[in-house]
Amino acid sequence: MRRTKAEAEETRNSILHAAERVFYEKGVSNATLDDVAKAAGVTRGAIYWHFSNKTDLFLELYNSVSLPLEDMIARDIEQPASGVLAFIEKLTVDWLDELASDEHRQRIFTILLRCSYGGDLMPVLERQQEVDDRHVASLESAFARAGNEGYLNANWTPHSATRALWWMVGGLCTEWLLFGRRFDLAAEGRDGLKRLFASFRPATIDITASADVHSMA
Repeated sequence: MRRTKAEAEETRNSILHAAERVFYEKGVSNATLDDVAKAAGVTRGAIYWHFSNKTDLFLELYNSVSLPLEDMIARDIEQPASGVLAFIEKLTVDWLDELASDEHRQRIFTILLRCSYGGDLMPVLERQQEVDDRHVASLESAFARAGNEGYLNANWTPHSATRALWWMVGGLCTEWLLFGRRFDLAAEGRDGLKRLFASFRPATIDITASADVHSMA
C-alpha cells in the first residue's frame, strides 16, 4: 500500500526525533542506525528511504536549529551606528533566553559539543565553520560601523570586540550545557553581557564630578 505524503513526513519526523534522543544519550559516533530505527519504531530500510546514511541524518538534525548567534545573521543588523551595540546586545541576550528555555536546542547543541568530528562527520564541522566565518564577518562589520562614528571604545578594535563577544557566549553555553547547568544561563549571561558591552562603549565624562574636582584643587 502506497504511503501518503503526510505519512512519509510523519515517519521522517519520527526518525529525526529518535535520532536526537539516541545521539544525545549515546553520542553520534557510538550510535548506529539500528539504534535509531528501534527508537523510532521503524525499519532500517525506512531510515534509508529518507536519509542516505548516518551523516545525512545528523546533518538534517543539525539544520533543525540555528547555531549560537546564527539567528543574528538572518536578521538585519544594519542599524544606525549609534544603536548598533545596543541592538547586538539585545539579540545576544534574547538568544541566550531562548536557549535556556528550549530543551530541543539544548540537546542539539550538547550533541554538537560532545561530537568527535572526523571522517564521515567532517561535513558537519565544515558547515559549522562556514556559519562561524559568516557570522564573525557580520559582527565585525557592525562593530566597525560603530567604531567609525565614535561609538566603540578606543580600547577595542572591531576584531577584538567580535572575538570577546564570540568567546564569552560560546564559553557560557559550553559550560552550562556540559557541566550540569550549574548557573542561571539567562540571568548570568545578561549580567555578563551588560558588563562586556559597557566596556565596548566610549568612556563618558561626568561633568558634575569633574567640576567638583577642579573646585577642590
